[in-house]
Amino acid sequence: MFGPFERAVAGRYLRARRGERFVSIIAIFSLIGIALGVATLIVVTSVMSGFQAELESRILGVNGHINIEAFAGSQIDNYPPLLTEIRAIPGIVSALPVLDGQALLTTDRGGAKGGLVRGMTLDDLRSLRPVSDHMVAGSLAGFTGDDAIIVGVGLAQSYQLRLGDSLTVLSPQGAATPFGTVPRIKAYKVVGIFDAGLYDYNNNVVFMPLAAAQVFFQKPDGITNIEIRVADPDHVDALLPPLQKAIGDRHIWMRDWRHANDTIISVLQVQKDTMFIVLGMIVLVAAFNVISSLIMMVKDKTRDIAVLRTLGADAGSVLRIFLMCGAFVGVSGTIIGTIIGIVFCRNIVAIQHFVEQVSGGQVFDSSVFMLTALPSDIDWGDVIRVVVLALVLSLLATLYPSWKAARTDPVVALRHE
Repeated sequence: MFGPFERAVAGRYLRARRGERFVSIIAIFSLIGIALGVATLIVVTSVMSGFQAELESRILGVNGHINIEAFAGSQIDNYPPLLTEIRAIPGIVSALPVLDGQALLTTDRGGAKGGLVRGMTLDDLRSLRPVSDHMVAGSLAGFTGDDAIIVGVGLAQSYQLRLGDSLTVLSPQGAATPFGTVPRIKAYKVVGIFDAGLYDYNNNVVFMPLAAAQVFFQKPDGITNIEIRVADPDHVDALLPPLQKAIGDRHIWMRDWRHANDTIISVLQVQKDTMFIVLGMIVLVAAFNVISSLIMMVKDKTRDIAVLRTLGADAGSVLRIFLMCGAFVGVSGTIIGTIIGIVFCRNIVAIQHFVEQVSGGQVFDSSVFMLTALPSDIDWGDVIRVVVLALVLSLLATLYPSWKAARTDPVVALRHE
């Protein structure tokens, strides 16, 4: 499509001579604009993809893929046979009995906050890898008896808790007496501190042995839900019918992880798509810079175009010359921006720490974004979308100036020379 003649002339026009540097500077700024737009789009889409992937991974790590729950105020009785039947279903990795209860958490130093108390057996807590593999203090060895409790690192920092300290748990659902309902209250010893990587989980969830939770919440031999983990979380639909058959006519209900967290996942996807559209405007603005630089180049090269036409160059050759000039700016800017964006994403955590050290501020607030570190996941599909968008806009921007140059009349252009 582009012959040696067109390539030679386009290369000559891209190398500014003395007195023509202004046009070249505009082209350089156009290239920089496209590069920055592409890099920004890649970084933002990668961070949004990282948020979505990291949240899904950590939410699935601390919660079941499928939850079988008792209705509010009730419990699941005679659950061991149900667990056995569920674990026998192909595709199910584990089924953990859990007793959840809302309570007020207080210490001797003062302060109180609501939290979720989760009763689990020691073996089941060991299988909960985001907790058992991320113990920052203590161990699961002390998770026995009726007074042990494990807390998150956020709660421990808020209350200045250390191993061996006492944490008081108060449940509003107390025992009925002649004087009214008396709330249940009991002090537990902190035997471990975990960091699950989720801000809300670290600040609001505590674990106690299942037997102790059953006594405290007055649910003897009962649980509130069964957390099921499957081999392929993306295909949980196939497991719902056999699970429903196993549940039978029990007064319990079931939901999978998508419905439990659909609000967060859908909001992140909408934000990602919106940011792609908004930041795509940066590339569009840079494309307009390409148009302006090419129009100025055509005006500046009017006499040269007339001479080329006089020497035998046809309109197609002139069109291809300026298409190559614009394409060089667009393609070069896209390649440079892609490299910058990928390098930035690969080192985003180090860049975050550097900015925080220099500025003394906080770039990423874990209390707002739920995660404890800035995530980044390069989605090559999104990278291809960004590259295609930049190339298409850049090439479209070259069409009008190139067409204008091809329509230059050599007689009119040389009339006053």
